[in-house]
Amino acid sequence: MDTHRGQLVSLARPVYVELLASVAAGIINTVWVARLGGPAVAAVAVATNTENVLLGVALVFGSGTTVLVARARGARDPGAVRAAVRGGWAVWALIAPVVAGGGFLLREPLAGAVLGDESAALALAVGYFAISLPGMAVFFAQNLVDGILKGTGDTRTPMRLALLANGLILVCDPWLIHRYGVQGAALSTVLCRCAALAAGLAVLRRSALLRTARSARPAEGVRPALRRTLRTGLPMAADFTVRQGGALVLVAVVARIGVTAVAAYAIAYKSLYVATMAFYSVRQAAAIHTAHLLGAGRDERRAIGRAAVLLSGTAGALAAVLFALAAPWIMAAFGAGPEVAAAGALFLRCVGPYLLLMACFIALGGVFEGGGGAPLLLRVTVLGTAVQLPLAYGLSGFGLPGVCLALALAMAVQCAAAAVLLRRARRRQEETVGSLARAA
Repeated sequence: MDTHRGQLVSLARPVYVELLASVAAGIINTVWVARLGGPAVAAVAVATNTENVLLGVALVFGSGTTVLVARARGARDPGAVRAAVRGGWAVWALIAPVVAGGGFLLREPLAGAVLGDESAALALAVGYFAISLPGMAVFFAQNLVDGILKGTGDTRTPMRLALLANGLILVCDPWLIHRYGVQGAALSTVLCRCAALAAGLAVLRRSALLRTARSARPAEGVRPALRRTLRTGLPMAADFTVRQGGALVLVAVVARIGVTAVAAYAIAYKSLYVATMAFYSVRQAAAIHTAHLLGAGRDERRAIGRAAVLLSGTAGALAAVLFALAAPWIMAAFGAGPEVAAAGALFLRCVGPYLLLMACFIALGGVFEGGGGAPLLLRVTVLGTAVQLPLAYGLSGFGLPGVCLALALAMAVQCAAAAVLLRRARRRQEETVGSLARAA
C-alpha cells in the first residue's frame, strides 16, 4: 500500500495546486471588479456560477479522456492512446460549438433568468456573457488538454498551465477592467486561457508517448472512440452536476433559517474549498492510477482504495480540527460582521464529521471512475442527494448545526453504499477467478 500511497501523493499534489489556482481566478476577477460597484460584482458572480455549471460538461471529454488514455498507457497500446485522444477531441468538437454559439445567442435570456429585472446588473451580465460564453470553447479545449496530459501520468504540466493562466489574469485584469469595465474581466480571462491553451498544445506535441501514438494506427475509428469517451465521461459529468444541483438547493434550505445563516453558510463553505480540493485531487489521482494499472492487467482497486481513503481521510481529519480551532479567525478574515461570524464559526465547528466522511467517499470515487464503475458511483451520489435534502429541510429547525448533521448523515449513507458496492465487486471477482481455476 505504501507504493500506491506514494504514487497517489505524487499525482495528487500538482492537481491540488491546479484546483486552487482555478478557484483563485474567480477571486481575482471579483476583487478587481468590486471597484466598479455592486451591479458589476453581481454580473461577474452570475457568470462565474454559470461557468461552474458548464464545468460539468467539460468533464465528459476531460475526465473521460484521462481514464481512457491512462488505461491505454497501462496496456502499452499506442493505437488505443491515439484513439482515446481522437475520441476526446471529437466530443469537444461536438459540444463546444453548441455551448459557445448557443450561449452567445441566448446570453440575454440566460442573464435575465438569474438576475430578473435588475437592469443595471442585467446589462453588465449580458455584456460579460457576450465574451465569456464564446470563450467557453477555449475553456473546454484547455480542460481536454489537461485531461490528455493527466492520462499520460503528467499532472505537473496542467498545474503549470493553471498557474500561467492565473498569473496572466493577475497582470491583465487591472488594465483591461480599467479600460473596458466588466467586459474587460471576461476578455482578460479568455485571452489568458488562450495563452495557456497554446502552451498546453505545444507540450502535447513534445510528449514522447503522444508522438509514438500519432505514428500508430488508431485502435478504432473516430465514431466508436467518440462513443467510448461519452460512455466513460457522461457518468462523471452527471455525478458532478448532481452534486452542484444539490448544493444550490441546499442554499435555499439554509435560507429558511434566515439571512444571517445564508451569509454565514456562504462564507464558511467557501473556506472549506481549501480542504475539499485536496479530496478531489486524491480522487483524480486514484482514477488515473487505477485506470493505468487495469490497462496493464493489474487489478489493484482494493489496495488503491485503501491508500486513497487513508490519504484523503487524514487530510479531512486535519481540516476538521483546523476549522474547529481557527473558526473565528477564518470568519474574521472574510470581514464578516459579529452575527454572521458567530453563525459561521458554529458551522465550521460542527462540520468536522461531514468533512471526514466526505474525504473518504470522494477519494474512493476515483477508484470507481478509473475502474469503469462511474455509473454505480452516480447512483450512490443520487441516493445521497435524495437523502441529504429532505434531512436538511427537516433538521434546519435546529439551525446550522442541524444542517451539518444532515450533511454528515447523508454522507454516511453514501460511504456505506460505496462499501457495499465494492464488497460485491470483490466477491464477483473472486468467483470469476475461482471459476477459471476450476476450468483449468
